[in-house]
Amino acid sequence: MLQIGSTLISLDLIDRYFECDLGSCLGECCVEGDAGAPLTEEEAEKLIPLAEELAPELLPGAQLVLAEQGPSYRDQDGDLVTSIVDGRDCIFTTYGPGGVCLCALEKARREGRPGFFKPISCSLYPVRVKEYDAFTAVNLHRWKICKCAEVLGRAKGIRAYQFLKEPLIRRFGEEWYKELEIAAEHLLKEHPNGLPG
Repeated sequence: MLQIGSTLISLDLIDRYFECDLGSCLGECCVEGDAGAPLTEEEAEKLIPLAEELAPELLPGAQLVLAEQGPSYRDQDGDLVTSIVDGRDCIFTTYGPGGVCLCALEKARREGRPGFFKPISCSLYPVRVKEYDAFTAVNLHRWKICKCAEVLGRAKGIRAYQFLKEPLIRRFGEEWYKELEIAAEHLLKEHPNGLPG
């Protein structure tokens, strides 16, 4: 583990290679899983008017879920997450050519419409952030559907922390990321054959 301020960071974030390979996985992380994407309280509030605005662009099943329970709910652990359709798709999942998953929130933002890019947990994935009383844990979630992203990252020489630079800065700030970069460079130089533990 690496500590920066009150964050404890898994060394996997530095050691592992990663770059999303949408052409291979088709955005499966928006579909698979047993709950929606984790949300902050602020994001859940912002999603209410956004979901209503985007409703006509959502899939029919998502429109039904939206009408019945809204854009978010509390999962079995009591965490706020995006609503899901048929126990799978995030409510904001749409599909593009070739069956690629597209986020309706991200699409709207890229088109210059008001709102936010997408939940920070989605932008950070495969990083998962968990808040505790004394610290914030920053872990890299490894999942078989992201194997192609690990392969592509290795082929390009891109580490997970490098691929996730922008969302990590959005979540933790520029100074935090600079400290992470310095620590990563030092650790990788010291352990060229892989980090311990």
